[in-house]
Amino acid sequence: MAQPTQTKPRLLIIGAGHRGNSYARATVESGLGVVAAVVEPIAFKRRSLGKKYVWLDQQPTPEQEFDDWKDFVAYEHQRRKDEAAGLPVPPGVDGVFVCVIDELHIHVVKALAPFGMHIMCEKPLATNLNDCVEMQHTLQLYPQRVFAIGHVLRYSPHNLLLRHLLLEKRVIGDVLSIEHVEPVGWWHFSHSFVRGHWRNSKTSAPALLTKSCHDIDFLLWMLCQPPPNSPVTAKPHVPSTISSAGSVKQFRRSQKPKEAGAATNCMSCPIKETCMYSAKRIYHDRFLAKGQTAWPVEIVNPQIGHILQTQGPSQAREALYASLAEDYDTTTTPVADIESRPWFGRCVYEADNDVCDDQTVTISWDDIPTSPQENITPQPTGHGAKTAIFHMIAQTRAQCQRRGWIYGTTGEIYYDSHNITVHDFTTEINDDETPNTNTNSTTPPSKPWAAAKISTRIYEPEVPQNSHHGGGDDGLTQQFLKAIIAVDGKKMGVQEAQVEFLGCTIEDCIRSHAAVFAAEEAREGKKVVEWDEWWAKNVRPILEAGEATGTSS
Repeated sequence: MAQPTQTKPRLLIIGAGHRGNSYARATVESGLGVVAAVVEPIAFKRRSLGKKYVWLDQQPTPEQEFDDWKDFVAYEHQRRKDEAAGLPVPPGVDGVFVCVIDELHIHVVKALAPFGMHIMCEKPLATNLNDCVEMQHTLQLYPQRVFAIGHVLRYSPHNLLLRHLLLEKRVIGDVLSIEHVEPVGWWHFSHSFVRGHWRNSKTSAPALLTKSCHDIDFLLWMLCQPPPNSPVTAKPHVPSTISSAGSVKQFRRSQKPKEAGAATNCMSCPIKETCMYSAKRIYHDRFLAKGQTAWPVEIVNPQIGHILQTQGPSQAREALYASLAEDYDTTTTPVADIESRPWFGRCVYEADNDVCDDQTVTISWDDIPTSPQENITPQPTGHGAKTAIFHMIAQTRAQCQRRGWIYGTTGEIYYDSHNITVHDFTTEINDDETPNTNTNSTTPPSKPWAAAKISTRIYEPEVPQNSHHGGGDDGLTQQFLKAIIAVDGKKMGVQEAQVEFLGCTIEDCIRSHAAVFAAEEAREGKKVVEWDEWWAKNVRPILEAGEATGTSS
């Protein structure tokens, strides 16, 4: 790790996909850090990110780009060995953004942990509970460093304001219930979770983890984790029960239009010009034909943008069509080959997907009464009974534009991705502003529900234009960098900086991931999971084993 200085921290991006580019851009635009190197096996993607954010108009040097994360690990071991021997070496990196595919997170973080770098790991932490906890154990084996996870919903201006109004200002009193919806978007779901990498729980993980783990984290952040300025002794209000229901309702063979016949690929399908899920219509007509080559087109073929710029629309279209035409035969193509990659031209009704396209999760909390004997003061959130309902649905016009209702003892809040509307039941505004002074009247008003209006206030938090997740990408990046600067500048200890800037520890991450795994167990078993019992059976043994041996493996 580079020695603490007053210079900007140097960051490594591992994975030059959409997420890696988002964090690289946010790092540069924040002015708080320097993107020093990139790791990416696809040369075009690696050079594209590097040219934008690392070496710019210069030629890359060997320490600025790596084909594989293992290559960087070997390089860093040698660099430190040479440095210890007094040899001149390039400067190291202070922090890392881990943006590889989900199942590699555990391996990359474990390999980086001995270097003492600050780490931001994209969500989810891992694809199973054991690996999540093992990651925590591994990090605890070495001197503590700043650790962040890509739960970007915590860091958008919108959600920070919502939590402030809810838990600090208490604008609707004690929270009783939340209904939170993630509308994934009809074609977006088909891209990522029917044709894409996250389509099958056996090769990736359930959609509740890969797509919505930060929605579950959002709910626990609102209802479980103590609010800002709580006493250091404040404990989280953990759930009492979790249940879930969901399935694949649309994207299955029984729903395939008869007109499509035996076609398994959109490019050879007789209804490719009319089917709403036609890959040609989605990737070409919706995007490339309009000159748009970023996500999702770049996911299908990362070189389309370059081809469009250098060879023109016709060649770009042909390259896209060639990628979409790639298909497999379930009788002759090895299963390993089918599972090893996305198939973006595959018929959505003939794919090997099994993740839910419609799922609900219900989380309940019991009352936790205060104890006069222990002189316990109630937390601002109340520790009262409450319920959270989460709904992930694929078939929506809105795309990841989350929305919800929060019901409290003195009012209610409606929020979408732009506004926060607070209805205050304690303040009424009479329509005619003339009070009824006839206290002896026994005649009720003709419309008692219209006699008064509830006081309503609408908040419109500023949403950054270039940042995804309502500014959450930029917010997380900035807070991660500020924490690094505070720690490496000797202004704060790691734990203090973790709380001050990130407001989230790895223990919080483990809890929200555990809630996802508990919900999946409830869905598959068609049962209600008792949180304390489930935690004692599934999590505590792993934690205790790791504490005893230093690792859970």
